[in-house]
Amino acid sequence: MNALGVADTAPRTQAGTPPSQTLSRGIRVLEILAEATGAMTIADIAAALGVHRSIAYRIIRTLEDHGLVLKDPDGGFRIGPGMASLARGVARDLQSVALPELTALAARAQMTAFIAVVDRRHCVTLVAVEPPHGEGTIVQRPGSRHRFDAGAPGIAIQAALGKARWEQLAPDEIFRDESHAAAAKGYAVSCDEVIPGVSSVAAPILVPGQLPAALAVVYVSSDHDVADLGQQVARTARAVEALL
Repeated sequence: MNALGVADTAPRTQAGTPPSQTLSRGIRVLEILAEATGAMTIADIAAALGVHRSIAYRIIRTLEDHGLVLKDPDGGFRIGPGMASLARGVARDLQSVALPELTALAARAQMTAFIAVVDRRHCVTLVAVEPPHGEGTIVQRPGSRHRFDAGAPGIAIQAALGKARWEQLAPDEIFRDESHAAAAKGYAVSCDEVIPGVSSVAAPILVPGQLPAALAVVYVSSDHDVADLGQQVARTARAVEALL
């Protein structure tokens, strides 16, 4: 597995033995629940996981015991509060440093501002801030993800890495041509790539000792001055870098 977590073959442990199927299924259940728009029944989870209901039930019970899954009054299951405790430990310095800057940018631009980080083949939202009076703004929930071949955050991260390093880290993944322009301008732009009618502007953040992240805003496509917005996003990204 390379530095991006992209596996060239089936996952193996260091000793060459297959990974734990039960653990893999438990993690997959958390991913399924995190992506769901509402509570899911045991039958829903079993179908999504491709296993018998009894297996899904045992996995859910274990996750419940650890507070990672919560059962609602109607019998459906959702992500539990224990996941929030775990998430606070992810890129803790980046989250704590970026939050005030994201809050200021969201208020100034009246758009949702967020940080995206690398998770294998995806950009994953680490932390997001909505504007204080942003009726009609796009919601970007922490944990939401999209592939690197769509969206401004992925382009910005690739711009920071450069083509040679990207191909070394992820030889099977596409390097966007737009990354060259983003590297020159200091920010990346996308429109209609992740969600139709939605645009994003992102700038890379160089994180000491880690892969680059991206600071971005997301908004309903309109006649915004993209150059001005890009400069605001880039300045905020540089401010976060300086604090790191």
